Amino acid sequence: MTIKVLHEKCDPKAADNPKLPYNAYLIEYLEGDKTFFDVAIGDKAVDIFDYYYDKSSKFVNMKQSGGLVNPKQWIDPSIPQPPKKKGKR
Repeated sequence: MTIKVLHEKCDPKAADNPKLPYNAYLIEYLEGDKTFFDVAIGDKAVDIFDYYYDKSSKFVNMKQSGGLVNPKQWIDPSIPQPPKKKGKR
């Protein structure tokens, strides 16, 4: 059960990015009287649901994002990339 929240308390349009993996979901939940949106990825949709239901029992909705990238080939932009090595001359 691995859950990674990509965008927390964001605009719902953040889930329309085609560069997201296709296993990303837009989660809608309530805190008090306000509605918040998160974009999260996980191994299974039920794992994401369980995480958010435990976090806030006022879970409202979960729908698949507009991502098109295979999750195995997706590179997380928050992780810094190592510098490219230069060849010997």
